[in-house]
Amino acid sequence: MKGLYRLLGRLLAAALTVLFAAAGVLAAAQLPPGGWLNAAALLLTQPAALPLLAQQAEDGAPQPSVAAAAAQSTPAPSPAASAAPAEQASGTAGSAAPGTPAPVATAAPAPDRPEDAGDIEAQTFSQGSGDGYVTLAAGSIKNSTENADSVLADAAGAGLPFEIELDSDSPQVLILHTHATECYQPWDEPWYDPAFAARDQDVSVNMCAVGARMAQILNEAGINTLHDETLHDSPSYTESYDRSAATARAYLEQYPSIKVILDVHRDAIERDGARIKPLTQINGQDVAQVMVIAGCDNGSTVPLPRWKQNLAFAAAWETEMETLYPGLTRPVLCGYRFYNQDITTGSLLIEIGGHANTLAEAVRAGEYAARALASLFGGRL
Repeated sequence: MKGLYRLLGRLLAAALTVLFAAAGVLAAAQLPPGGWLNAAALLLTQPAALPLLAQQAEDGAPQPSVAAAAAQSTPAPSPAASAAPAEQASGTAGSAAPGTPAPVATAAPAPDRPEDAGDIEAQTFSQGSGDGYVTLAAGSIKNSTENADSVLADAAGAGLPFEIELDSDSPQVLILHTHATECYQPWDEPWYDPAFAARDQDVSVNMCAVGARMAQILNEAGINTLHDETLHDSPSYTESYDRSAATARAYLEQYPSIKVILDVHRDAIERDGARIKPLTQINGQDVAQVMVIAGCDNGSTVPLPRWKQNLAFAAAWETEMETLYPGLTRPVLCGYRFYNQDITTGSLLIEIGGHANTLAEAVRAGEYAARALASLFGGRL
């Protein structure tokens, strides 16, 4: 019996230790109203989430919903909705303050070029014009739908379908990554190793690194922005859009103030065995080009009844990027693609460079894209 009492005493002491630790984490986390109860429930049901909340408290990052935090500590279940089409490389032909050094990939220096190495070719994609394109005040839209160009032009000129509240205590923008493990060329040499799949679970070198910098720029401009680092494409790639949709809806349930959801990816362009990196120069630095993708409803398999509003947002952002930073963008791609863009009228996918760009080039591109977005929303720059 005494042994049982000693065991119970040890268990009670351990439980109190965890509770005191959790209390410290929750106090530092600066949770929103109602967040204490939600976070406490999360810690009781999923103690593994304690390190996640601790890291967020240390970083001072806005806290995600309980569902999103749980998704980061345990695999997220796939909802019943059918999966969106898998992302495809388009192959379209067509920062902190300027000068601030971008982070460098943490991969080891490149080895000697192997015999089976492939070439990397830089290409600056130009804007499109004529049939199949809509010319904007700056930039353009590639029409990959069966709609007349005039239909897209009318939609593009409608203006923003939402209003962003500056310096709001409520989140206005959510940045996430359906394919978070996408990453970049880990050495700055004009060749690639075919064995390198351009995937990494390290959030300091994959798409999360780009999204984090974009979120920082927007927050500094007075636009309350959340950044989710869930690896939706790990361990299962085919259900990644299901999982990112569930994450987005969980954030919206907790923060209905969110108007804009940006799904940040990188492209993968190849031609004749070479990997193509979309590249431009801004303020004397190499910068990856970016491409916004706005889906279009096709009346059956791609249900996006409010696609014109998303396209209006895409056109406004494209125009702002090309006005402030000429050459930063490739044409907006409007096609029959879903990408969870039914969730808000500000839901877009943006490709930041491609798998042949370096992380530094991609982060610079994310910085400029975010600065243009902040300018569009009237933020402080």
